[in-house]
This record gives sequence, structure tokens and C-alpha cells, in this order.
Amino acid sequence: MPSLKIVAILQAYNEQRFIGACLDHLAEQGISAYLIDNESTDDTVAIAERSLARNLIGIESLPRDGHFALRTQLARKEQLAQSLDADWLIHLDADEFRVSSEPRATLAQSIAEADEAGFNAVNFIEFVFMPTREAPDHEHPDFVQSMRSYYPYLPRFPHRLNAWKRQDGPIELAAGGHLVRFPGLSMSPRSMYSRHYLFLSVAHAARKFGPDRYAPEEVAHGWHRWRVQLNPAKIALHSERDLRSYTADHLLDASDPFTEMDQLVRIRRSRGRSPAWLRRAIRGGRSRTRRLRRAITS
Repeated sequence: MPSLKIVAILQAYNEQRFIGACLDHLAEQGISAYLIDNESTDDTVAIAERSLARNLIGIESLPRDGHFALRTQLARKEQLAQSLDADWLIHLDADEFRVSSEPRATLAQSIAEADEAGFNAVNFIEFVFMPTREAPDHEHPDFVQSMRSYYPYLPRFPHRLNAWKRQDGPIELAAGGHLVRFPGLSMSPRSMYSRHYLFLSVAHAARKFGPDRYAPEEVAHGWHRWRVQLNPAKIALHSERDLRSYTADHLLDASDPFTEMDQLVRIRRSRGRSPAWLRRAIRGGRSRTRRLRRAITS
């Protein structure tokens, strides 16, 4: 089987916790990477530079303009898909670890098999790894080893169709980058897997999400819905008993997936006063009960 050059296009902003592990994992999987840094203020770039002699083929800076602007990032990735020297490309975030669904196979080997079979796009099943009530904090370098509780997330199929064979013409990264589009797309019937480490602790979620982080025009358009609305103070972590435990990549269990993000990221309900309509209904019910009792006893 001929060797393919597969390049993952990464965008990162203040991902010093993830970027080193992500690049190391890609190297182990036979995948090169190109990094778009969104003007990080932490050590993201310094950590990434350590991989320049290994599998990182380039780093560029993309102006942030004060917000996470997904449209701008995707447009740049679409341009790079035409200019990078690659046989296949992957749209990837730093907190995602893409793997083969087959035992003893690297991601590069499985993509090469799809290519040899005549397919030009690959979907990924998403498995979201989360802190739990029993183990709520994984903000350390060994988070991959310690945070082993997960659940499959599949709001639609395909959900993460974003590895594709280099095209002669332009491609579109649609649905927030989740779905690649181009004429003649032929998706492999065998999906691969994505381990997604959404946040490592509630404190990490507070730094990562929130309404001030995202471009206002994208929020107005309906993008970043749950990330904008998330109040980390009200996150209710799952128990380990509610999730599944990781043992190996090819044994990830995709059955009975969550289909809504609020099943994964649960929010505690407020203990404030009940709505006025509910209070009126309760009072009305009590009044009717008293009138009925008086009629019975008279």
C-alpha cells in the first residue's frame, strides 16, 4: 500500500494544555500537522515549536480581533486545503484525538485503506471525554491517562465528515467545519473515531466558554449556541456510573449515543421562586380542594 502524506490543519488559541499531546498523538498516528495560531497569549506556540523537527510542517498567526471567529478560521483552512503539500487533509481541533476504529491500525493506515478502496472522505464518530463527580479535575499533563469516562455523541450522521482527499478544486468546510463538501464526494462506509476532551474541569470550562469569547455576528447567526449560553457555575458533572469507561480505541462503544449537547453538559436548575403561573395554579388547586372538603362535610 503506497504511503500517503496526511496533514491535519489545526487552529489553536491558548491551548497549551492540549497542543503538545495533540501533536505527539498525530505523530504516533502517522499524521503531519499545520498550525494556525489565533494570537495565543500562553505557551501554545512555544510548545508546538518543539514538534517542528518531527511532524509539524508549519506555524502561522491568524489575527484574533478580540474574538473567536470561526468563519475566518474556516476560510483560511479552505485556502490551505488548496496550497498545502498533502494527499489527504483533516480539519482538527487541538482537544481532539483522531484514531482508527480497527485494532492495531494507525489513523494513517486506515485512511490509506479508504483511499485504496476508492473513497475520498472519512467520517468520525465522536466520543466526548468528561470530568465526573468522582474525579472532577484533570488539568494536568496526564489528562489522557486520568480522564477515562466518556459517552458517544451523534446529533446526526455523518457528524464529523472532515477528513478528505486533496481536491483539484475548492472545498467547503460547512456546518461549523464538521462537514466537508466538494463535487464527487464519496464517503467511506467505515467511520473512524474521535476522542474529544471537551473540558478538563469546571474551572477549565469557565475559561474556555462564555458569551464574550465568540464573534458577535456569529452568535447573532445562531452559532456557538451552548458554548455562549454555558454558565460554568451551574454545570452538573455526571457520575462515572452514567458514562462509559475507556479501555482501548477500537473498543469505544458507540451504541445508544447522546443526540443533544445538554445531555452531555448538564446544567443545574435554579432553586429560585417558581414562575408566577405555576404559583397561581398551585393556589387555585388548593382553593378548589378546600371548597370540595367543605361540601363533603356540610
